[in-house]
Amino acid sequence: MLLARIVSHVVRAGVITMIGPDGAAHRIAGERPGPEVTVRIHDTATIRRLTMNPHLALGEAYMDGSLTVEDGDIADLMRVVLINAEHHAGHWLLKLPLALDTLKQVLFLSNTPGRSKTNVAHHYDLSEELYALFLDRDRFYSCAYFPEGETDLERAQAMKAARIAAKLHLKPGSRVLDIGSGWGSLALHLARAGAERVEGVTLSVEQLRYARAWAERENLDGRVEFELRDFRKVEGTYDRIVSVGMFEHVGPRHYPAFFRKTASLLAEDGVALLHSIGRRGSAPPRNAWIDKYIFPGGYIPALSEVMGPLERAGLVATDVEILRRHYAETLKVWRARFLAARERIEALYDARFVRMWDFYLSTCEMAFREGGLFVFQIQITKRLDALPLTRGYMDAALPAPERAVRAG
Repeated sequence: MLLARIVSHVVRAGVITMIGPDGAAHRIAGERPGPEVTVRIHDTATIRRLTMNPHLALGEAYMDGSLTVEDGDIADLMRVVLINAEHHAGHWLLKLPLALDTLKQVLFLSNTPGRSKTNVAHHYDLSEELYALFLDRDRFYSCAYFPEGETDLERAQAMKAARIAAKLHLKPGSRVLDIGSGWGSLALHLARAGAERVEGVTLSVEQLRYARAWAERENLDGRVEFELRDFRKVEGTYDRIVSVGMFEHVGPRHYPAFFRKTASLLAEDGVALLHSIGRRGSAPPRNAWIDKYIFPGGYIPALSEVMGPLERAGLVATDVEILRRHYAETLKVWRARFLAARERIEALYDARFVRMWDFYLSTCEMAFREGGLFVFQIQITKRLDALPLTRGYMDAALPAPERAVRAG
């Protein structure tokens, strides 16, 4: 079938066996070794959709149950897909939807305040119980930090937060702004790490409610404040600014405004830390399925897209760290916890929702493990002398891994 011929142009490593509605099996083997997986396509309509727009149709077919994985699971299939990602444009039927999506990004991706709020609600205002079932106790919904041999998510997230606090070089009396504060995890950690006052802004109603209640339970509501506010509306001066996992929702059209706003809010001797997913220049900045079902309006920047607007805003990048497969390890744990709670999640939503999120978590894990995604942290100042000359101050501020304390 045509679909098998298209897949044969893509698979250079690993093996995919496709079983069609008629029961005929088509084995496509790359010239290099790799994972092997068998999928069954249950109807001809799904074959047509996969042929015309596989970037969108693969996830939809798995969600709907019209494509199932028989040998292995969906993560194995996505691993084969991602290790062959550089060859996805090898057939004109694969090039066309990618070209159309790129055009859509250029013409229509504009995360205005109103659209940003709608996009955030799509993902973050889901059931509170859902996130409690697979995140760590402190609900960090971002890349953890896994030293060699570390497997515990709670410790890995605590170490991530401690490293961010160290890079911010907190001082007594520091006033901190957390842009995209989520459930309050990092803001509360920074208050415990010595910040005098932390102000968090979010566009999620559900996250705001949870964060405020958590701060009150911990008797930190006098030092930690959360507001439902677009960062573009924030005023004042802050000694430290941090943003973790929010920049992916900004969009390249708004990068200059983001960094100009950061510069206007940051004290002359202040320090900012930007933590974001990034991509190799050749990797696509958006995934059509993720954009439609999980993170509408999302855009993954190449590091080169970030530095120009940052510097033109009068800011200085004083330290850059690339976290390579740490997010893959984070997602691996999230998915295991998610699947362990699948019956409870299916009761909250339905079986299609469970398959949708299984596809999302699997795809993202393999994009960080085998594809072109990573996480970067950029330390930012206005002045070169705002920080000590060497990284020793970071190391001195880090607790021993076994003493890393949870945020709450």
